Amino acid sequence: MTNQVRKEAGWKYLLLALGAFAGLGIDAVYAFVLEPLFYGRQMQEFTTTQVVLHWTITCITWGLVAFLLIRLAKNKVNFDILAKGEKPKTWQWIVAVAFVVIMFILSYVDWSGFKVIKEFQNIGLLKFIFQYIYYLFEVVLVTLIIVFGQKAFEKWTKKENIPWGGILCAMTWGLVHIFTKGSITTGLLTALSGFMFGAVYLLLNRDTKKAYLFLFFMFVL
Repeated sequence: MTNQVRKEAGWKYLLLALGAFAGLGIDAVYAFVLEPLFYGRQMQEFTTTQVVLHWTITCITWGLVAFLLIRLAKNKVNFDILAKGEKPKTWQWIVAVAFVVIMFILSYVDWSGFKVIKEFQNIGLLKFIFQYIYYLFEVVLVTLIIVFGQKAFEKWTKKENIPWGGILCAMTWGLVHIFTKGSITTGLLTALSGFMFGAVYLLLNRDTKKAYLFLFFMFVL
């Protein structure tokens, strides 16, 4: 592959990664722009029905974005994101599980307890169910940022042992939480999470299905 072809392929993968990030951004457009105009109130004042409807519409949108990006990857760059990777070695499983434990500890400290229990106590059963469905779809797009970002920088650098996808995830999805959550600490912690997500993806030999399961548990624990 010539340098020019490699650079062009890298840009295509980067655009796919940024497409996933833009897809995540639709949530903010709904929550802070469109829905307040429709409901006549800010997101913090949404009723339970309005919050559930917001999450439902967002999940449908994210599902469509993910489906489109996966098809584009297969049709435009011949990349099957769902292809099964090589079986990880024992040490890779151990380190991947260690990252899950680290994420759990960080979450426990940040939430002053178990995140799942705290969220259930704070929002109740109905909103809890729909929020975790929302998380399922959010992690899909986060995974796509990592997978496509990893391919892009591998094309450009030929270095395959650096978690490029995690770095890109940290710089996009991670740091944007500074603005959406209004907290530098939350943004930095989310950026660190994004980096670790990318490391786990490499540890699991780029097997997207396995990585998604690990990332989801890292995200919600």
